[in-house]
Amino acid sequence: MEENDNEVVANGIDGSTGGYLLPPMRDAEVAEVAANQPPEKEEMNLLRAIAGVASNPHFGALFDVDLTKLEDAGWAIVFHVNEDPAIKAALQPLIEHRQKQIADGNLVKIMEYREGETVPQWLARYGMGVGDIDPTRVPFYILLVGSPSKIPFLFGHLLDAVYGVGRICFDAQEQYAAYANSVIAYETAGRAPTTRDVYFFGPRHVADKPTKLSSTSLVEPLAVGATQRPSVLERLAKSKFNLSYIGHYLDPDASRKETLHNIFRGSSDGRAQCLLFTASHGVGWPLGDARQASAQGALLCQDFPGAGFGPVKPEHYFAASDLPGDGHVHGLVCFHFACYGVGTPKEDRFTHKDAEPPRQIAPDAFFSQLPQALLAHPNGGALGVIGHVERAWPNSITTAGAGIQLLPFVNALSFILIGNPLGYALKDFNERYAALSTNLGAMLEKKGFGFDVPDSDLASTWISRNDAEAYVLFGDPGVRIRMDLT
Repeated sequence: MEENDNEVVANGIDGSTGGYLLPPMRDAEVAEVAANQPPEKEEMNLLRAIAGVASNPHFGALFDVDLTKLEDAGWAIVFHVNEDPAIKAALQPLIEHRQKQIADGNLVKIMEYREGETVPQWLARYGMGVGDIDPTRVPFYILLVGSPSKIPFLFGHLLDAVYGVGRICFDAQEQYAAYANSVIAYETAGRAPTTRDVYFFGPRHVADKPTKLSSTSLVEPLAVGATQRPSVLERLAKSKFNLSYIGHYLDPDASRKETLHNIFRGSSDGRAQCLLFTASHGVGWPLGDARQASAQGALLCQDFPGAGFGPVKPEHYFAASDLPGDGHVHGLVCFHFACYGVGTPKEDRFTHKDAEPPRQIAPDAFFSQLPQALLAHPNGGALGVIGHVERAWPNSITTAGAGIQLLPFVNALSFILIGNPLGYALKDFNERYAALSTNLGAMLEKKGFGFDVPDSDLASTWISRNDAEAYVLFGDPGVRIRMDLT
């Protein structure tokens, strides 16, 4: 979104047409949609409480609990009360691994989610109030297992606003076992199976504002820095951590499908790369399209000629089916800024009109195939994939009146690369979600009392809040990259 431009353009390309998934919207249109979708009272109360403790350096935990350490913060796995026993059995080795690793039975929990439970109800059942963290009751790192039709996306979003949450859901039982075994193998191997290489990938399409913004104002500054702004890797090298990584900036012309294929093939000696950050359009498919299940959230590459040039072709995007079977991704961490990069809800919240039911966009909520394929790769899976459930918006990158704001991205990548658990990486995005929710609630309340609230302010806050909410970790939140990379 360009300065002084009140037209909002979301990321995301409709694969069936080659046009935008959501046509550009004016502030007044977005403000109308926002006013028609006020947050539930219980949700707002929860987020206000969370925003109130976000400035606490221990974030609601006791002063002597280090939330970046698994042995302090604890780890829990949560199954739906009716989850398939075979899936529980497939993940039992991971549970036993965490029990041995943490060596404190009070800090490793097997927990249940009951149909329809809200976050406050769920926490209360385990003896916890909202905003406080006591790992002996509810561990900080929480792995939610199963379909979002069983454990809703919103439950995970709200829980993640306080805790370090990750989610996994696979189409096949053996994929659960493959991922569990892969995590154990990564954490116990005598030698790290990954290099020190970090890749930054960002296409830019013709006359396309979203990828112009993401390539020039997100990918490039993160990878090579900008005026008075060192790159992420430069910061790490000059910080107290004194960490050295090998950065690879792929400019728009180099951000092609074949490039991703080569990254996922790994190094010449059979090791995976360390981290891949991408910013692109995600491909979406209409309700009823057979390609939705297999290629929703596929990463659109520079090979795509641009919106308006006809339907998207398979050679334009990278989907799960493109992941090389002989590739090496064991230990890789991915961060994909792309619509539906991790998952898709059942209904579209961005086109909801007053007195009309939300438009259905999928038969049911689901997780995308590419992160599933990465985590369950037969040669050893990736550690985790961070990305969007729903659409990605430029508001992650720029704030009206303030310009480019990359701190959440810088911190997320840095938290990963200094070896914090992946569940800690989204801390800044989650705090932003809680704070923006509080601001949104105040705006809607003011508007409800008849006071003037500028459409631009309401639209920007609503979209920014929804965008921050939608970042999700697909993978075990307790995994971390090893510090013995070579």
